[in-house]
This record gives sequence, C-alpha cells and structure tokens, in this order.
Amino acid sequence: MTENTITLQSTLTCPECGHATTQTMPTDFCQWFYKCTACGAVLKPLPGDCCVFCSYATVPCPPRQEGKDCCG
Repeated sequence: MTENTITLQSTLTCPECGHATTQTMPTDFCQWFYKCTACGAVLKPLPGDCCVFCSYATVPCPPRQEGKDCCG
C-alpha cells in the first residue's frame, strides 16, 4: 500500500515579470490572490482554476493533489 504524500511547498512564478518564489500552500483555504513581491502584480486564478497555485505554481493545491475538487 502506497501512502500519498501531499506537497505543501510550491514555486509561484509571476506571469507579468517572471519572478519566482517558493511558498507554503494553505491546507484550510484557497488562495485566490497573490501579490508578486517583485513587481506588485496581483495574481488571480486563470479560468477553470480555483487558486493561484493551480494556475501559476509548480505544484497544484493540496485538494487537487488528493484528486478532489480544487478547494471545494
């Protein structure tokens, strides 16, 4: 039996300036907005995604990793 491990660290990349930063994803809520620390752009999820991690990060949010509806 294989245990599924949830990854909480994900690298967000700003689509405006390309700045990347590693963040810890929340496990108890969706992060709908993220302000880029380099250029100040406010990131919002792309259509069809529920959070900024699903849209702009290297690892999707914890619910998606578990195969559930995103933050639903």
